[in-house]
Amino acid sequence: MHSLPPAKKRKIGSGNEGSDSRSIEGIQQLERQLTDAINANGSLNPLDDLLNVILRASDPRVVSKALYANYRVFVLIIDKGELKTQGDEAAKLVRTWIWEKLNGYVDFLTGLLKDEEKTLRISSLQILFSLLRHLSTSLTLAVKESSSNPQPQFHVSHYKKIVRSLLFCPPSRRNNSHKVGTEDRLLDPDVRDQFLETWLSVHDDIRWFFLREATSLVANLSSGERPFVIENLVSLLERLRSFPTDTSELNSWWVEELGTKPPKHKHDNSDEPEEAAVDGEEEDDWRKFFEEETDPKATSSTGPKKQNARLHTLTIHQSLHSLPAHRAVFTRAWLVLLQQLSSLSGETQRKLSLRVLNIMHQGVLPHLTRPVLVMDWVAACVDYGGAVGLLGLNTLFILMREYNLDYPSFYTRLYAFLDRDILHLKHRARFFRMTELFLSSTHLPATLLASFLKKLSRLSLNAPPAAIIMLVPFTYNILKRHPTLMGMIHRVADADEPIDPFILEEPNPNLTNALDSSLWELYSHRTHYHPAVSTLVRIFEEAFTKPGYALEDFLDHTYATLLDNETKPRIRKDPATDVDKTELFPSKNELTEAAPDTDVVAELWTFS
Repeated sequence: MHSLPPAKKRKIGSGNEGSDSRSIEGIQQLERQLTDAINANGSLNPLDDLLNVILRASDPRVVSKALYANYRVFVLIIDKGELKTQGDEAAKLVRTWIWEKLNGYVDFLTGLLKDEEKTLRISSLQILFSLLRHLSTSLTLAVKESSSNPQPQFHVSHYKKIVRSLLFCPPSRRNNSHKVGTEDRLLDPDVRDQFLETWLSVHDDIRWFFLREATSLVANLSSGERPFVIENLVSLLERLRSFPTDTSELNSWWVEELGTKPPKHKHDNSDEPEEAAVDGEEEDDWRKFFEEETDPKATSSTGPKKQNARLHTLTIHQSLHSLPAHRAVFTRAWLVLLQQLSSLSGETQRKLSLRVLNIMHQGVLPHLTRPVLVMDWVAACVDYGGAVGLLGLNTLFILMREYNLDYPSFYTRLYAFLDRDILHLKHRARFFRMTELFLSSTHLPATLLASFLKKLSRLSLNAPPAAIIMLVPFTYNILKRHPTLMGMIHRVADADEPIDPFILEEPNPNLTNALDSSLWELYSHRTHYHPAVSTLVRIFEEAFTKPGYALEDFLDHTYATLLDNETKPRIRKDPATDVDKTELFPSKNELTEAAPDTDVVAELWTFS
C-alpha cells in the first residue's frame, strides 16, 4: 500500500533553479522512481516534484518532457487501479491525494490549449483525450466489480473539463503575465482542427457527449462570456461534416467499451420492466421534448406499425447506439445555441448569424428532430434584413418546400427586400440567384410575378450596368416561363389610360397593379451609355426562341470586368496583311549591308 505523502511539499530548489534547472535527466530520474514505486506499492512522494517541474519550468522543451513523464506515471496509476474506491481509511487518503494531483495536472493541460507554443497546445489536447480513454476504462472495470448490472462508462467529469476548455479557452498558466482580452479567448485553429479531425468528426461517443455538455455550458453564460463562447461553438459545429444519417453509421468509439451492443430497449407494450439510466446522471427529461413522432403511415401489411423507443427512458449506453438520441442531442444543442445567439447584438450577432445561416440548409436542418423548431429564429433573421435576411429567406423557403412549413407571408417578405439599395449591394448576385429559385414555380400567380419584374425594372433606372446585365436574363427567364406576363413588353398605352398604373409604394405584391403596366424602364436601356447593356436589352425585341439563359453566366460582372471587356478585347484571329513583312522590315543582314551614312530608320519611313 502506498504511503501518504507529507502535508508540506518538498522544496526542489529556489529562484530560477526551481523553474528551469530541471534537466531532462532529472525528469527521467523522477519518472523511474515513480514507476518503481507504483510497481512495488511504494511512496509516491516524487509525484509532487514531477508536477512542480511543469509548473515552474519556462523552457517549452522541458515542459513537454515533464508533461509526457507525468502522463505515463498517471496512466500507470490509473491502469493499476489505484483510483478505485475500495480500501481502508489510509487508502482513501492516498487516493484523495492522487486525485488532487491528477486534477491539478489536468487543469494545467486545459490551460495549455491557449499556450503560445503550438507543440504544447497539440500535445496537451492529445494527452487529455488519452487520459479520458484510460479513466473511462478504469471506471467501467470498477462498475463491473461493484454492480450487478454493469454498463460501459464514460468519464463525464473529465470530459466536461475538456469541453469547457475548448469553449471558454482559459489562459495558459505559462503566460499568466499576459493580459487576456476577448480576442484571446477564441479557439486556435490548430487546436480546433485537431479536435475536429481526430475526435469530434470521427467518434460517435465524443460527438454525443460534446453536444450534451456544450449545451449545458452554453445555456448558463454570462453576458461577458457569451460572445467568445458562442463563436467558439459555432466554429466547431459549422465544420462538423460527419453526422450520422443511419444507425449503421454509429460504429466508431473512442472508449472501446461503449462499442459493445447495449441490451435491447423494452417498449411500453412489453411485460418486462424498462431499464433506468445507471450512469450516475440524472434522468434527461429534456429528451421528452425531442421524441420523434411515429409515422401513422408506417404500418406493415403483415404486422403492427413500428414503435420508436422513448428517448427519455434510454440509458446512456443505449442512447449512444440510437440515431434518434443523436438527433435529439444535436437538436437541443442548436436550439440553445440559437437562443444565445439572439441575445448578442451588433456586428458580432450579424457575422455569427451569417455563418450559421450558410450551413443551416445542409448541415443543420436534415439532422434536426423537427426542423420547424428553428422557424422563429429564422424569421427574426429575415426581419434583420441585408445579407442575413436573404439567407434567412432561403432557409424559410427550404422549410416550406421540404418540411411543410406554412408561412403565407413569404413572398411579401421577399418583396420588401426590393428597395433602392438592393441593386447596389455586393450581395446582389446572391439575391438574384435565390430569387430566381423562389419564383421558379409555375403555380405562382401572375400578379405576384409581375410585381417583382416591375419593381426591379423601376429600380434599374439608377442601377449600375453590372446589375442591369443580371436583371435582363432574369426577366427573360421569368417571361419565358410565364407567357401570361408577355403583355408587359408588348403593351401600348391608350391616350385615356394612365401612363403607368403601377403603385410603387404598395407593400403587398398582389395589389400593385403591375400586371396592367409595362416594362418601359427596360426598354429605355436600349440607349444606355454602356454598349453591353444596350445590346443585351434588345433580346426583348426578338422572338423568344431561346429556352432560357443560364443566370450564373451574368452574376459575376462588376465595373472592373465590364471595363476589361471593353479595353482588352479578345482577338480571335490575327488580321490578314497584303504586304510581306520581310519587305516592310528588312532583316539584320540587309541592314548591315546598307551604306554607313544611310539613316536606316529614316529609310523605313520614306514612301517616295
